[in-house]
Amino acid sequence: MIEVTAEAVEKLKSIMEDEEAEESALRVVVVPSGQGVQYMLTLESEQNEDDVLTVIDGVKVLIDSDSAPIMQGACIDYVEDLMRSGFTINNPNVATDFGCGCGGNCSCGGH
Repeated sequence: MIEVTAEAVEKLKSIMEDEEAEESALRVVVVPSGQGVQYMLTLESEQNEDDVLTVIDGVKVLIDSDSAPIMQGACIDYVEDLMRSGFTINNPNVATDFGCGCGGNCSCGGH
C-alpha cells in the first residue's frame, strides 16, 4: 500500500515517544489543492472502520478510504539537511506533488 523509509519510521517513533503517544497511529489525508494535492499528517489514537491500516516496523499508518487509492505506492520519508527538515511524500499517482517538499527525490525503493 504505502512505503515508509527507515528514517521516517525512526522519526515517527521519536515523536510518538516525545508526545507520550506510543499507541497512536500516523494518519495520512490527501487534500486536493490547485493542480495537485497537499498531505495532512496527524497522530491519532483511534482507527475508523473504513481506514486502511499499514504497520511498518511497529509504526501504524492510517489512510482514510477516500485517500487510499491516491496513496497506493506512495513513499513517506524524513529529510534533515541544511536546507530543510521534515516529512516528505513521493506519490507516483500525482503528477505534481504540492505541499510535500519532496520534489520527487524520495529515497524509497527506487522512486
